[in-house]
Amino acid sequence: MKIESEIEKVSSFQHLEMLANQVVEGFISGMHKSPFHGFSAEFAEHKVYNAGESTKHIDWKLFAKTDRLYTKRYEEETNMRCHLIVDNSSSMHYPELKSGQPFYEKKIGFAVLAAAVLMNILKKQRDAVGLSVFSDNYEYYAPEKGSDRHHRMLLNKLEQLLEQPKVKKTTDTITYLHQIAEKMHRRSMIIIFTDMFQAEDDEKLFNALQHLKHNKHKVVLFHVVDNQTELKFDFDNTPRKFIDLESGEEVSIFADNVKVEYEKRAEEYFKKLALTCAKNQIKYVPVNVGDNFEKILTTYLVEKQNFG
Repeated sequence: MKIESEIEKVSSFQHLEMLANQVVEGFISGMHKSPFHGFSAEFAEHKVYNAGESTKHIDWKLFAKTDRLYTKRYEEETNMRCHLIVDNSSSMHYPELKSGQPFYEKKIGFAVLAAAVLMNILKKQRDAVGLSVFSDNYEYYAPEKGSDRHHRMLLNKLEQLLEQPKVKKTTDTITYLHQIAEKMHRRSMIIIFTDMFQAEDDEKLFNALQHLKHNKHKVVLFHVVDNQTELKFDFDNTPRKFIDLESGEEVSIFADNVKVEYEKRAEEYFKKLALTCAKNQIKYVPVNVGDNFEKILTTYLVEKQNFG
């Protein structure tokens, strides 16, 4: 029996789950080199001790090894609620992948795997996770839960997002961020994956992001881009036709003729996003589809420790 044929029979969510687990296990095994030293082998079973808590559950053996205080966790303990938001507009289905290129080198694929990776770590720490998907409509909503069945359902939904949309989907970020905010009643960490391609003005967008922070939610915005073409505009100087994936508008230009001006405007936009997010106490993290997931996981762990 050929292993290839068996792999094909494995359901899609299990493929995504296995890949996410590999990323998390690789990250955890390397944590001893990071600021989270000592938080590796016992990672899923411990949380950082906060001054003023009972010392009854401190793991003194772990303290002896790491010189840091951790308390043991228990099966029924749910420490945090986390809601993942994925932008599934047409612009997220860029760039078009070549044959054999991994799915996570497209923006939607990167966002899907990053979300699955965070779900994996949330499951290990027995935290509850929910999911929202939006484009030109509110495509999917699932509240925060921690069961295996719920986890599998979310993985299955994420896997479906990898299919190229057959119709152009614009981005109505503002409308659906407001709707998601209205659904979030209990304090949660809210993590957004989007390429920030939207036609509305920036002030309305940041009002929607600010709305997500009501009820003292913590908001993390992962700005997903293809650095090579969307930030550096790295194309050869043959005449090219550029097509807006959401509106269908076309423009034919030589890349070199606009490269300098394009890079300047892209950099200005990124800086404005970063400054506005900082002003609104939203964690802003630009991520490149060609990178590994260490930045995603490190950001999540730091923000969780600060969640309080």
